Amino acid sequence: MREIPGRRRVTRWARRTTALTCATEWRWPVVPGAELRESWRPGRAAGRLCSCPRADCSVPGLHPWEPGLLAATTDARMVRWWWTQRPGAPVLLATGGRAPCALSLPADAGLRALAECDRLNLRTGPVIATPTRVALLVRPYDLAELGELLYAQDWVPGSLRFHGEGGYVPLPASQTVAGPVRWERPPSGAVPYLPDTKPLLDVLVEAGVAALRPGTY
Repeated sequence: MREIPGRRRVTRWARRTTALTCATEWRWPVVPGAELRESWRPGRAAGRLCSCPRADCSVPGLHPWEPGLLAATTDARMVRWWWTQRPGAPVLLATGGRAPCALSLPADAGLRALAECDRLNLRTGPVIATPTRVALLVRPYDLAELGELLYAQDWVPGSLRFHGEGGYVPLPASQTVAGPVRWERPPSGAVPYLPDTKPLLDVLVEAGVAALRPGTY
């Protein structure tokens, strides 16, 4: 059985393996992100900072940086070179276009949404989890299609994020300040199945709304 990247012990080249699998087998464009670096200052506890030059970086170790997102590619030679030079760089999937898009919620709401999808027999595709959020990969959508879907909703919680054209999500084997990125539901098949957004949106919206109700969790 072929090993799913991100479901094994993280070695020096684990991120390169993930990037190459996504780029060459699944044709998902990837780009390396800024890395986390250990820091220490006199009188302060050791911590982890972003390798980018922004002292106030709000997403340390979790955003594109040299190269930018527009450099995302499926070219095996470029991908191999990037992660040979920077084996610790997170793997970022550039969403939209012909690549998967994603819908994400805070972790508790996202897990509740997955349980509800199972109850309703709604098939999900690959699901990415960090200690703080859960992201469902879906078929590519454009802004017009997304706009129509959202217009049909009474209200959409701000905690539900949409990762489409010009966006990105981290892939497993990457590392965030809060902890590792992993597959909550790993890809299956030679070409991973991706569901449409429409049948999942009601469930995700309701899970996001429910998380705001007192006593729900």
